[in-house]
Amino acid sequence: MRRFTLVLLVGMLIGIGIGLTLGWLVLPAPESASPLNRLARRHQEEFALMVAAAYEVDNDLSAAIERLRLLGMADPFTYMRDFTERFILQAGVAREREARLLVQLSCAMGLCTEPMQPFLLPAASSGS
Repeated sequence: MRRFTLVLLVGMLIGIGIGLTLGWLVLPAPESASPLNRLARRHQEEFALMVAAAYEVDNDLSAAIERLRLLGMADPFTYMRDFTERFILQAGVAREREARLLVQLSCAMGLCTEPMQPFLLPAASSGS
């Protein structure tokens, strides 16, 4: 019985070693570096929302525009305006925080439209 257990344990270790060697070294899974423009529209919109959130943190408009260009859009300015307006119409006040992020970035890009006005952050008031 003891010999059987020892043989079983050695066999399992050899099998695990062969499996790891094959999986990691000989036949690894291919890396897929899919461009962002091949993402589904929903995921592209989530990416644009993340870009808007990053813009709120770093206030780097040129970096935000470059991040949006990764989506492969011909005109990231128009894309951002259209997505922001569509987001406001679909989500409205239910997702007000995200809408404000998108509006902030869209307006910084110079494309602040009428549907965006209610979501503009109030200007800092001066103390009396």
